[in-house]
Amino acid sequence: MNLPATALPGPSVESITQLVHGFYGDVRQDPLLGPVFEQALQGQWDAHLQRLVDFWSTVVLGTRSFKGDVFGKHMALEGVTPAHFAAWTSLWQQHTHRIFTPEVAQDLQVAAHGIARNLFRGYFGSDPAFAVSRGE
Repeated sequence: MNLPATALPGPSVESITQLVHGFYGDVRQDPLLGPVFEQALQGQWDAHLQRLVDFWSTVVLGTRSFKGDVFGKHMALEGVTPAHFAAWTSLWQQHTHRIFTPEVAQDLQVAAHGIARNLFRGYFGSDPAFAVSRGE
């Protein structure tokens, strides 16, 4: 597999910021995902993007810069379907592969899938069809 010319060897606050902003830029444009996020955020994208950078920096780098109730906030959203999870994880995979080396992208995907799996269980009471684990 050829790496992108700009593939980053490891995550940093800067690369997490790049990932989050690019990824959620595409989420906003996605015909399935965009409306759910727009309804939930009601024009508060800038503040939410910073919270997302803090969240992913905490998950990936251990910065402890995020405090919040991810599960509770997501469970309050209406109209979420399994297709939303499939679209979200697919976009995440595209963005992580675009920015990072395969090993780092895989680690970020495993983390995201774990979070998505927990949220999916909260919504639907079962495991999702998607799964990414180390070694796949």
